Amino acid sequence: MKAPSANTLRLLIPAVSLVALLGAVFYLQPRAMSYTGLNLLFNLAVPIALATIAQMIIIAVNDLDLSMGTFVSFAACVTAAFMPTQPVLAVLILLGAVGVYALIGFMIAYRDLPSIVVTLGMSFVWGGLAVIILPAPGGQAPEWLRTIMTAKPPFMPMAIVASIIIAVVAHLLIMRTTFGVVIRGVGGNARSVARAGWSVLRVKASAYALAGVFAVLSGMALVGLTTSADANIALRYTLLSIAGVILGGGEFVGGRVSPIGAVVGALTLTLAASFLSFLRISPDWQIGAQGAILIVVLGLRLLFNRHDARAGKE
Repeated sequence: MKAPSANTLRLLIPAVSLVALLGAVFYLQPRAMSYTGLNLLFNLAVPIALATIAQMIIIAVNDLDLSMGTFVSFAACVTAAFMPTQPVLAVLILLGAVGVYALIGFMIAYRDLPSIVVTLGMSFVWGGLAVIILPAPGGQAPEWLRTIMTAKPPFMPMAIVASIIIAVVAHLLIMRTTFGVVIRGVGGNARSVARAGWSVLRVKASAYALAGVFAVLSGMALVGLTTSADANIALRYTLLSIAGVILGGGEFVGGRVSPIGAVVGALTLTLAASFLSFLRISPDWQIGAQGAILIVVLGLRLLFNRHDARAGKE
């Protein structure tokens, strides 16, 4: 029987990690093994999963978005401040923000700018705009958004159902469409994509715009769960989204990403926070512990890659 390849094992690692963490949580807190318990465990998984997919699209074109957390916070502030009473204005602002994201992608490709520097600068812009919109925590969630995010479908909590939908939609979009193939092609070999007749500038602009859409949805979902917003509500999402992509089998170069793996990675990071809380680890140490989990998973992936390389030589 042929042994599974490193690529297959790389995608299995996040799933195994999620199952192992879930088993540990159930052992520490048996009451979590219920509809209500799972809903509480994965309550914030949806906005993190959406932000992770947004980051994954940026990584697919060999870029990195360090403004993801502040942009999600900005989208949340717009949603909480304007969507309940001025929905048209809120939609126009969010569409304009997506357009700015597309422009950022175009400029990065056109001027060959380092995405890390550009997005880091934009993080201050989005953060400043969020503070202007909501100088203090406040606002409210639109009733329809609150209803969607707190719905109780049968058999599985809304957080899990929504995560499955996000994974399937992202997989079909990135892995099964021509647009998704071209995006990953730019990450793998931009020159070949250009020789095939595609405009790398347009592809990158489109990729950034699509990432902006998912990031906006992340901010809206977060408001639907928390019922309010503030300028710092999603600052951790930058690191969480990057970690989720890498944990889910993605790589920083080559256009190698996995939408399903990215969502599983986001779920794993969400569950890790609950697991560490059950262990009574101080919140000050939880970020470091989550980083340790990521390092362990990446270490396992490296071992599998080396093993597969040696097997190929033999």
